[in-house]
Formats: sequence, structure tokens, C-alpha cells
Amino acid sequence: MNPVLTLTSDFGRKDPYLAALKGALYSTLKQPIIVDISHEIEPFHIAQAAFVIQNSYTHFPEGSVHMLCVDAAINPENQPLIAKLNKHYFVCPNNGILSLINPQFKPDEVFVIDHKDHPVNSFSSLSVYVQAAAHLMRGGAPNVIGKKIDELNVRMPFTPSVSNDKKTIVGKVIYVDNYENVITNISEKLFTDIGQQRLFTIHARNNEIKKIYHSYAEVIRFDIDKNKRVEGGKELALFNTLGLLELAIYKSNPRHTGGASSLFGLNYLDVVNIQFE
Repeated sequence: MNPVLTLTSDFGRKDPYLAALKGALYSTLKQPIIVDISHEIEPFHIAQAAFVIQNSYTHFPEGSVHMLCVDAAINPENQPLIAKLNKHYFVCPNNGILSLINPQFKPDEVFVIDHKDHPVNSFSSLSVYVQAAAHLMRGGAPNVIGKKIDELNVRMPFTPSVSNDKKTIVGKVIYVDNYENVITNISEKLFTDIGQQRLFTIHARNNEIKKIYHSYAEVIRFDIDKNKRVEGGKELALFNTLGLLELAIYKSNPRHTGGASSLFGLNYLDVVNIQFE
């Protein structure tokens, strides 16, 4: 399969910035395949962008180019990079986002993009990224437009902690999705290793949950007539497809009745803990 060019930003869709970025790419490349991953990243929220990229980029063909335009203004402490990671290219700022995308992988190669000839204006940062991405999409080598470096700005990912007596796992909310489902950094492996099949209680502010499912549908009693069973509004915990503990409200509309984030009162970096008996 042919590589594609993906875009992730905190631009939103109200302003002209996304249109300007895409216009520049279409003007530079001939019939590019451009895929929007997300443009609803909260402004300058590097960890949120890293989570979205981490859980999406591997589904694209090898050799694809991923532009990450979050906190991308170029300055002496935030230089534009090209990095090759897991057979994919990333065009992004040196703001620590690469270290969060996959802490277990060190990029094969990293280059600081040469941008001395680009004018300094409100769009100059993006034009550097556009030209670099276009160069890679044409099959160009990174060392033609960049200088290889060995050190990256690093941000340490948040990891859950375990009490000395192995009775408590303390995690944090690392992402809230469009349905207001709350995703934590507590993995199923950690839960299994520490829990050893003991009874447990998940504490999320004032809420307590004592069972974990493996799918949303498991919370519904399908053996009861559809007209008699209750479906929407049930709170649940499950290990999602990412292998992470997630808190949800089954088929709840966040705009009307609220989802897990608003109903549990949980936001980014709030604590969720599991206590074992």
C-alpha cells in the first residue's frame, strides 16, 4: 500500500489555520492522500495529541508521514524535527511529544529541519513542516533537509503506582474521549499481576465500582426482553481495546445526560485507584 500523509493538530475547524495548512500541502504535492487524524486536540495539549497518535499511527501503511502540529511554533527551544519511528516518519516539534508516543521505542533517526531560509511570520512554522512533509512524501531522504541529532526533549509518561502491601493501584486519567469515556493509565496486565483474582473496588472520586467488563455490551442482560430491560445510563468499568481501564456510562449522550467524565467528576490527571481485599 502507498504511504499516506496524516495531520494532527490543535487547530479546531472554526478558524482558517487548517484550511491554510491543507491548501499549502495540495499546492506543494501532486494528488496527495491526506488523512485527518484529529484537529480537536486541546490547545498545546501535547500528552493528549501523543495518546491519539500512539493509538492510531500503526494502522497506516509503513512509510507514512505524520504531521503533528501541536505546540509547533518554532523557537530556539522548540525546533522542527523529522523522526523515523517504527517504519513511519513524524514531522513534529521537539517538545517531548515523540517520547510520549511510544516510550518503549527510541526513534531510529532524528533530524532537525533546516529552516534558516524560511521567513519569520505567523505561518512560517507551518510552512517548514509542509515543505518537510512534502519532501518525505516524494521519497526524499531526511538528511537532505535536516541535520542528524542524538538527543531529544523528553517528557516522562505518567505511570500508575502500587502500594508496598500490593493492595492499592493508584492511576490517573490520561484521556477523555468524545463520549466522555474516561481512560486511565491502569493496564489490564498490571491489574492481573497485582490483583491475583482478589475482590476489588475501583474508587473514582465518590463512585465505587466492583466489577470490570471486557465490552460495553456485557453490562446488558440480553436474556431479558428488550422492552423490560434497562440499557442506557448504566455505569461500568472495562478494559478497552487498548488494554487500559476505562470508565463509561453505557449509551449515555454527553450533551444531554452527561458521560462518565462529567457524571463522575473526572478530568485529565485526576486520580482513579483500585483497592484489593
